[in-house]
Parts: sequence; structure tokens; C-alpha cells
Amino acid sequence: ETLQIILPYAVGLSIVGLLESLMTATIVDDLTDTTSDKSRECKAQGIANIGVGFLGGMAGCAMIGQSVINIKSGGRGRLSTLVAGTALLLMVVFFEAQVSLIPMAVLVSVMIMVSIGTFNWGSIRDIKKYPITSNLVMISTVIVVVWTHNLAYGVLAGVLLAALFFANRVGHFMYVSSDYQESDDTRNYQVVGQVFFASADKMLAAFDFKEAVSNVVIDLNRAHFWDITAVSALDKAVIKFRREGALVEVRGLNEASETIIDLFSVYDKPEEIDKVLGGH
Repeated sequence: ETLQIILPYAVGLSIVGLLESLMTATIVDDLTDTTSDKSRECKAQGIANIGVGFLGGMAGCAMIGQSVINIKSGGRGRLSTLVAGTALLLMVVFFEAQVSLIPMAVLVSVMIMVSIGTFNWGSIRDIKKYPITSNLVMISTVIVVVWTHNLAYGVLAGVLLAALFFANRVGHFMYVSSDYQESDDTRNYQVVGQVFFASADKMLAAFDFKEAVSNVVIDLNRAHFWDITAVSALDKAVIKFRREGALVEVRGLNEASETIIDLFSVYDKPEEIDKVLGGH
């Protein structure tokens, strides 16, 4: 019961913590012209937060504001982070009364200046130059974060939109060409591109199932199948051609596509064909 209560909050905190740490690492890399091992940072953060939990402490992550202030104050190495952390610990433990005298307005002004310094103003200035899909992702992410006060929701919305736009764009690069060999009455189809849920229907629509030919060759040498939707489209194409009396040959599969087709295709399994075509 306790786990059910704390799990949603734990997952949310872990996502936000990882995202902020990754963003902080990216900003620090840009400011210092260095390259950080982000995978190592995430692993270290996870291990440290697990250990803190056993000690009754509070989980933490890299902070953009403090990191930027540290860098702009001249800090470049690990010693700077150690000094900053030690100073913060001393202020919280031994100088709590003095720190509490600092007006909230001062802290807010510091964070505002950090925000001004870290914000990419060029993203607004050049917004007309960017693709409309990139602008939609950026604006949607900002709106969701501001509306929900939750960075995880904003990033999730941005990732989902970016994935949808990417799938739609890649799907347009898939095409099917064909040629007819009169000598042996064969129609050759060459499928080129990435075949997945966004382009499977386009591939299927490119086949002429009513053409009266003796042989059909589907050449997949320049195609890649990604999911079961693509496999299902290939199944339907082969089965429909066979129902029209044509001999169908599928050739040119790469290793990855052959693996997924062998696992999920049914065009060579008569007992499964009716299920694919809805029993018709």
C-alpha cells in the first residue's frame, strides 16, 4: 500500500531529476566547450539518490541555476562543486538564522538573471526560420510546463509530438516503383524506404491487385520493416496477389527485416490467412 502511494511521486521525481541533470550537463558543456559523460552522470545520480534514501535524506539532481552561477564565477573543475556544496551545507546547518534574513526578492532576482542568461533568445528571434513542426514542439512543451508546473509533463508532450512529426516525415520517404517483364509475364515491385505504421498503407496502396499477371516479385532489397503493421501489410499484399492467381516471390530482405517477418508474417501459414483478412 505504501509503495502504491509513493511510486507515482518517485517516478515523477526521477524523470524530472534526470531531465534537469541532462539539460544542466548540456548547458555546462556549451559554456565550457567540454564533453561530459551523460550516461555516467545518470548512473551516479541514481546510485547517490538510492543511498540518500536509506539515510533518510532528500534526493537531488544537477541544478541549472547553481551550475551556471558557478561557471560564471570562474568554477571549472570538481573543486568548485565541492566548495559550493560545502558552503551551502555550512550555511544551512550553522548560519540558518543569517540566511533567513536574506529577502526573498533577492533570491528571485538572482534566479531571474540566471534565467535570462541561460535562455536561448535566438529561438525566439529566428522562430520564422525554423520548421513549423519544431516550433510546435517547442511552444507545446513550454505551454504544458507552465500550465501544469511539471517539467516531466512538458517534456513528455514534446517528445510525443516530435515522435509523431518524425514518423510522418519518414513515412513520406517510402515509395514503391514497378516494371513489367513481358517475356515471363512478371510484375516487379521495388519497395524503397522505411516501412512501419505510418507508411504501411502507402506501400499497400501502391500494389495493383487487379492486374492479370502470372508472377509477382516484391523486391525488398532497399526497404526495412520496423513493426508488425508493416508485416501485416506485406501479408495482405502477398495473400491478395495469390488470390488473383499470381505466383508471388518476396526477395531481398535484410537480416533485421527477415527476423521480424519470420516471427509475425502469416502469408506462408494457411491456417492463419483467414485471420489476417478478417475471415473473408
